[in-house]
Amino acid sequence: MDKNVFRNLSYGLYILTAREGDKDNGCVINTLQQAASGNTLSVSVNKQNLTHDMILRTGAFSVSILDTTAPFVLFQRFGFQSGRQAEKFYNLPAVRGANGIYYLPEHTNGYIGGRVFDTVDLGTHTLFLAEATEGERLGGGESLTYAYYHANVKPQPQPAKTKGWRCRICGYVYEGETLPADFICPLCKHGAEDFEPIA
Repeated sequence: MDKNVFRNLSYGLYILTAREGDKDNGCVINTLQQAASGNTLSVSVNKQNLTHDMILRTGAFSVSILDTTAPFVLFQRFGFQSGRQAEKFYNLPAVRGANGIYYLPEHTNGYIGGRVFDTVDLGTHTLFLAEATEGERLGGGESLTYAYYHANVKPQPQPAKTKGWRCRICGYVYEGETLPADFICPLCKHGAEDFEPIA
């Protein structure tokens, strides 16, 4: 366990990964924090994520700390809400840590593996309290913050050529005057409530 990996934590974006049996999954999160001292971590995960369910059952996870070289295709692949598809790691240079869970060595400046020792129900999310069991600093790049993601990674909105709705999370455009109430963004998997009309 390289405790220097904690230096790379920021209000940033991470890929949270879990494994149950022969199934792997992951999603993008922004809620990883180190406790005041020691190797204790907290991570808040939306209950709609399959990754959430896997961590709840297995009690283990890994986190890849994204750096500013992370391309938008990673966000398209993993999404802010993980679905049930099992191909998220296909053709990616993922590596299994000592806990058997994938982490991504590219576009990251470190990874941390955690073992859950307590959970707190937050309504729509679960707060997992965990002991960091492994970790390593990988690159020297800056951590990817939400501000950097919105300014430099997420595709910028294009001028509207038609009536439609734009996802506030990833920028996907749905063309049409009416957005179905049950519409799910094909890129980031967020629902209709995260879309805004194109002016």
